[in-house]
Amino acid sequence: MVACLPYIGLKVAWIAGSRIGIPEGSALLDGGTLLRVANGVTVLMDGAVIVLALLLTRPWGRRVPAWLLVPPMWVASGLLLPIMTAFPVQLTVGLLGGGGRPVGEGNSEPFLDPWVFGVVYGGFIVQGLALGVLFALYAGERWGRLWQGRLRDLPVGPTTPALRATAVAAASAALLPGVTHLLWVSGSTAGLDTGRAADRTSDFYVMEAVNLLFVVVTAVGVLLLAFRRSGRLSLRLPLVLAWAGSAEMACWGGWLSVAGLIGAGEAADRPTTVTVVTYAVQMLAGALVVTLGAYFFAERSAASALPTTAAAPVS
Repeated sequence: MVACLPYIGLKVAWIAGSRIGIPEGSALLDGGTLLRVANGVTVLMDGAVIVLALLLTRPWGRRVPAWLLVPPMWVASGLLLPIMTAFPVQLTVGLLGGGGRPVGEGNSEPFLDPWVFGVVYGGFIVQGLALGVLFALYAGERWGRLWQGRLRDLPVGPTTPALRATAVAAASAALLPGVTHLLWVSGSTAGLDTGRAADRTSDFYVMEAVNLLFVVVTAVGVLLLAFRRSGRLSLRLPLVLAWAGSAEMACWGGWLSVAGLIGAGEAADRPTTVTVVTYAVQMLAGALVVTLGAYFFAERSAASALPTTAAAPVS
């Protein structure tokens, strides 16, 4: 909860008209009403983290229906995981002298003062770590029986073919964003808008590598869960991979889509068709995976609730 305060404080200050942390020439100075609305929405989003922290630690939180807790937690995972993964790597690359200027000819004005990123992203990392621990403890106590055992212990039921078809569809959909992020991390500018292509730095490449990583994680997790080829593997591993990967793909892809549309000013900065389609398919793939997970847990829950039939006595 304390880690939420710097971000919320900055956003409230900006809504009130403060320019703290915003340098001269920043596009944020020309945001107007739309930017204030966006800042208000993000304040509510970070406020939801405080609600989640209370829900995961207070006695009344155990009575909250799963559908009211799990989706916000999944969204929080998808928005926080890429920052938690990429920001430390970006800092390390910068300390090693790999930051540098954009690889193109861009000379864009600074967006925010450097200290803002350290304060805000540092808070996000603490939020992600704390929420992750709290949710793992909470979910283990409330639903731990649903992911006990190994992959080979999973029964083949009437919906198994449908689940496998959905897994193949999700993994196939992940190919497009996977190939796109691979091209971008390898230095290609295909599908990038002019402004973004010109302003690429090491931070851009780290973020694209992280995006590619989560695409691979998603495909591996969902295919392991559906086809169960590694029989001795614990069930927890593919579930964690599918959760983290689908959340990052769907929620981060959605966030970047919205941010691109809001931040689009000049024609050179507007998202290209390739970018829009990439993020749209990325969101679709993540949604397919989380849908598969919902059906999987529903079946597991129903099976665990069935009464055990006692053996008939031998006459």
